[in-house]
Amino acid sequence: MLAQLLVQLIVIIGVSRLIGRGARWLGQPLVIAEVVAGIALGPSLLGWLWPDALRWLFPPDSMPFLKMLAEVGLVLFMFLIGLELDPKLLKGRGHTSVVISHSSIIVPFGLGAVAGALWLYRTLSDPSVPFSSFVLFMGVSMSITAFPVLARILSERGLMQSKIGAIAIACAAVDDVTAWCLLAFVVSLVRASSLAQAGMTTLFAVLYIGFMLLLVRPFLARLGARVASREGLTQNVVAGTLLLLLASAWTTERIGIHALFGAFLFGAVIPKEGGLAAALIEKLEDVTVVMLLPVFFAFSGLRTQVGLLDSAQAWLTCGAIILLACLGKFGGSAVAARVTGLRWREAGAIGVLMNTRGLMELIVLNLGLDLGVISPTLFTMMVIMALVTTFITSPLLRWMYPPEEQARDQLAQAPDAALVPSAYTVLLCVSHGQAGPGMAVLSRALSGERNDASLYALHLLSPERPLRVRAEGALDANGAEGAAGAAGTAGSALTPLLGRAEKLGLSVRTLSFVSSEPARDICRTAQAKRADLVLLGWHKPLFSQTVLGGTVHEVMQEASSTVAVLVDRGLSQVRRVLVPFVGSRHDRAALGLARRLFKQSGAEVTVLHVTSPEGAGTGRAQVDELFPLDEGAAVKLKVVRHASPEEAALEEARAGYDLVVVGVGAEWGLEDKLFGVQRERIVRDAPGSLLLVRHPEGAPALAQGQGQGQQQGATPDAAHAVGART
Repeated sequence: MLAQLLVQLIVIIGVSRLIGRGARWLGQPLVIAEVVAGIALGPSLLGWLWPDALRWLFPPDSMPFLKMLAEVGLVLFMFLIGLELDPKLLKGRGHTSVVISHSSIIVPFGLGAVAGALWLYRTLSDPSVPFSSFVLFMGVSMSITAFPVLARILSERGLMQSKIGAIAIACAAVDDVTAWCLLAFVVSLVRASSLAQAGMTTLFAVLYIGFMLLLVRPFLARLGARVASREGLTQNVVAGTLLLLLASAWTTERIGIHALFGAFLFGAVIPKEGGLAAALIEKLEDVTVVMLLPVFFAFSGLRTQVGLLDSAQAWLTCGAIILLACLGKFGGSAVAARVTGLRWREAGAIGVLMNTRGLMELIVLNLGLDLGVISPTLFTMMVIMALVTTFITSPLLRWMYPPEEQARDQLAQAPDAALVPSAYTVLLCVSHGQAGPGMAVLSRALSGERNDASLYALHLLSPERPLRVRAEGALDANGAEGAAGAAGTAGSALTPLLGRAEKLGLSVRTLSFVSSEPARDICRTAQAKRADLVLLGWHKPLFSQTVLGGTVHEVMQEASSTVAVLVDRGLSQVRRVLVPFVGSRHDRAALGLARRLFKQSGAEVTVLHVTSPEGAGTGRAQVDELFPLDEGAAVKLKVVRHASPEEAALEEARAGYDLVVVGVGAEWGLEDKLFGVQRERIVRDAPGSLLLVRHPEGAPALAQGQGQGQQQGATPDAAHAVGART
C-alpha cells in the first residue's frame, strides 16, 4: 500500500506542476492548475479516456489513505490561512471592510438559500437531508471568498499596497471569518440529532473561542516574543505549536463543528507581531502547499464526475448556479463598495476580486459531500462554479481595472519624487542569499566612506508562495516600500546582504514583493527609484553555464539604466580593479564604474587596452577622455596587441585583481543572447570576481558628477561621455 501511495503522490504532484506551467502562461493562479489536475486525474477525464489506468492508479482500497492525507493537509493549510489573517488589515478601513464584506455574504447567502429552498432541494437533494440544513449550506457555499487566491492575484498584479488591494484583502479576511463561523453553525446543525444538541454544540463552540482568545492568545504572545528575542524558532517550539494545533483541531471535532475550524481558529489567534507567525509560515508552507494540497485536489477530482451532467437541463442548472453566484457576490460587493464612496471602476474591481472562490469553496463543498448535505451531481456543479468564478477573476480584473488605471491611481497617491534630488542610486537585485555579501562589498566601494549612494535591495517572491507576501513586506507598482520585514523573516534571501552591510556601515532599504514577471518588475522598480545602476546577482544555473540568459537577458534588453551582473568568487575588498577595453559603449560604461570605484574608495584601476596585432596607438587619449587630468594620471594603462581580446583579458586577470569590470560584448566572449551556444570563457576561467556591464542602447551618457536621478535626459559634455554616473 505504501508503494501505491508513493506512485499516487508522484503522479499528483507531477501533473499539478505540469498543468501549472500552462496556467501561469494564461495568467491564472496556480490553484486553477491544481483543481484542473485533480479533475483530470478523476473519472471526468482519465476515467473516461483510460478507465484501466484510473483503476490501477486509484484503486478503491487506497482511497481511505488518500483521504486521510488530504485531510491532514487541509488542517495544516487552514492553520496557515489563520496565520495570514492579521487584524492590522482592518486598520483605518474597519467600516468600509465590514460593510462590503457583510454585503458580499448576505446577498449571495440569500440568493443561495432561496435557490436551495425553491428549486435545488426538490431536484438535486437527497430527501433524507433536513431542509434547513440544505438551505443554510447552499447559502454558505455561495458566500465564500478564497482569501489565499485573492492574496496571490493582488500580489501578482502589484495591488497589495494599493487602495483597491488593501480594501479587498481586508474584506476577504472579514468574509472568511464570518463565513467559517456560519459554516461551523451549519455543521453543528447537520451533526446534531436534535435542536437541543445543536444549541449545546453552539454554546461549546462559543466557550472554546473565548478560551482561545482569553487564555491561549496571551500565552502565544509571550512565546512569540521569546522566539523573536532569543533562540528563534527551534524544533521544540515547532513541536509545541503543532501539538497545540492538533489539540485545537481535535477539540472542535469533538465539539461537533469540524477539525478545520479548530485549525483555522488556532492560526488566527497567534499574534502576528514578534515573528512567530511569519516563521511558522516559512517552516510549513512548502510541504503543505506543494505536497499535501495537491492530494486534496486530486481527491476532490476523484469525487467530481462531470459525466453526471448528462442532459441539457443539467448544464442549464449548472449555468444558473454560476450566474446566481456571480450576481450575488459581484453585485453585493460592488454596490456596497460604491455606497461607501468608491468610484464605479474601483467598486467593480472589488466585486470581481470578492467573486474569487477557488480552494476555499472546494473545502466547503467536500465538507458538504462528506456530511451528505449535497449530492454528487450538485457537488460537481458547484465545483464547476468554483472553477469558473476563479478563472474569470484575472481577465475581468484586467478589463475592469486596467494597468493604466492602476498606474494613474498610484501616481496620484505617490509623492512628487521628481522634485527631490537624489544621490547615485543602486538597485541590488537579490534572488538568493549567497549573492548578498559580495553585493554589499561592491556597494561599499561604490558609496565610499561618506556613503554617497542610495542603496535599495530588491527581493522578488515567487507567486507560488502567496502566504509569505505580508510576512516579507510588499512593494507597490511605483516602487514604494511596504512593511519592513523582509530582513527579519527567517531564511530571507536579504538577510546575508543586510548582515554584511551592517558590518560595513551601509544603509540599505529593502523592497520585497511577489512577481510573476521578474525582469519587467526589476525594470519598473529601477525606473521608479531612478536607479543609476541595476546590480544583479548570479549563481550557476542548474542545466547550463550561461550567465547572460533568461531574466538577466531580459533585464539588459529592457532596462533604461546601466545593468551589471556580479559574478562573486569571494569578493571581500575592491582594491585592485582591471578594466579590459576596446572602446565599445559597454566598455566605456565599465570604465565609468571603475572611475567611480577609484574616486569613492581609492581603488587602483588598470585599463587593459587590447588592439589587433596590426593596430596602432596607445589608448592613452581614450583614457584621458574618460578621466579628468587629475585622475587619469593615477590610472595604469596597459596596451597589448593580441588576436583574441578575450584571451588577453584572461591572461591579465590572472595577475591577482580583486575585480574585473568588463563590458558585455562579443570581443570578450559575452553576448546577451537568450538562446544559442555562448562561450563566456572569461566567466568560466577568470580566477577572481567579475562585474559584467551593459549600457542601454540609445541611452544618453551622463556628465561627470551627475546621477540619473539628478539629470534625467541631460546632454553630456562630449569630453567626458562615458556612460559613467558619479
